[in-house]
Amino acid sequence: MSSSTSLAIYAAKAAAAAAAATAKSASAAPAASAAALVQIRAYSARPAPTQQEGTDRRKVTTQTIKKMYADGKRLAMMTAYDYPTSVACERAGVDMVLVGDSLAMVALGHKDTSQITMDDMIHHSRAVARGTRSAFLVADLPFGTYQSDVTAAVNNAVRMVKEGRAEAVKLEAGRRGAPKIDAIANGAGIPVVGHIGLTPQTAVALGGFRVQGKSVGNAQALVDDALALQDAGCLALVLEAMPSLVAETITKLLRIPTIGIGAGPSTSGQVLVLSDMVGLFDRFTPKFCRNFADLGSRMVSAIGDYKDAVRDRSFPEEGVHTYAMPAAAEENWRAYVQRQFGIELDTIGLKHQPAGIAPAAASPKPGARDLDPAKEPSSSSSTSS
Repeated sequence: MSSSTSLAIYAAKAAAAAAAATAKSASAAPAASAAALVQIRAYSARPAPTQQEGTDRRKVTTQTIKKMYADGKRLAMMTAYDYPTSVACERAGVDMVLVGDSLAMVALGHKDTSQITMDDMIHHSRAVARGTRSAFLVADLPFGTYQSDVTAAVNNAVRMVKEGRAEAVKLEAGRRGAPKIDAIANGAGIPVVGHIGLTPQTAVALGGFRVQGKSVGNAQALVDDALALQDAGCLALVLEAMPSLVAETITKLLRIPTIGIGAGPSTSGQVLVLSDMVGLFDRFTPKFCRNFADLGSRMVSAIGDYKDAVRDRSFPEEGVHTYAMPAAAEENWRAYVQRQFGIELDTIGLKHQPAGIAPAAASPKPGARDLDPAKEPSSSSSTSS
């Protein structure tokens, strides 16, 4: 076959592919609208497919993080504590999701992070993993699970990966923790994110939640810690609550990414506690946290509206949030109840709708059990949400 003939065939195939793509895009909008309507009427027991399913976003790995750092692209990390918050992080497109032991305070109501257990962290990490598809998942090793010896540190890191489905673990440790980080990262092959500066697990020893590195001597100690953790094999390093100049110094000295939280704008990336930045934590908001939304007050308002709707009987609305019997079965049931129990039913069913008012039709959910009123569910089925 001549080269000109090959080129002609190639051009014809390309034109056909372009035509097919045009036709597909023309039908995409109605399909997207239909999908949106379907998700509106999903049930909590059978949720609608999440947007991250089937996403074309590539999985963030250790190599992705290293390349982003080499390219000077800032890393966005966010905490998540359960399936809904992990799905939100995934849809927002963050690079790294942290199951932080801060959940002890913001999700479980403890007074500090030292209260949480290894089993607690595994439980929450596993839930977050179910909603995380593309982001790189890091989980904290909680207080008391790695401080005693290297063996305990490695064993609990392995548990977090095997049982908690984390891809890396985070340890709050300075130079003295370097041997444990080395054993986890290089011995067990589990990526480690270090954490220096304000370390909430040992806040009592630091005199409370206080900024670290404010004197020249303390700043030098943080630099020494950072260099030691880099040499021990950390993938990245969280810098918390320290002067911006100190964080900038550490960032420029290291060959691994730094992720700041209250450490200024010069770090390689940032992390915040989700509950803080959306206004869900009621006790305090750290100075370094920017409030990106006030979901706490909106949630209270929504719950109040629900309570009022229950009291004034505007929820649930018949024909919108309810199930109906087929018209014939409804008439038979009304007659039976009246005859058997002497009760007059008040519910307005399909046959008794006022003229001109049709019950709202719920959009069907793909794959859900058919809830057509004409088809009686079996006794083992449940329609509650």
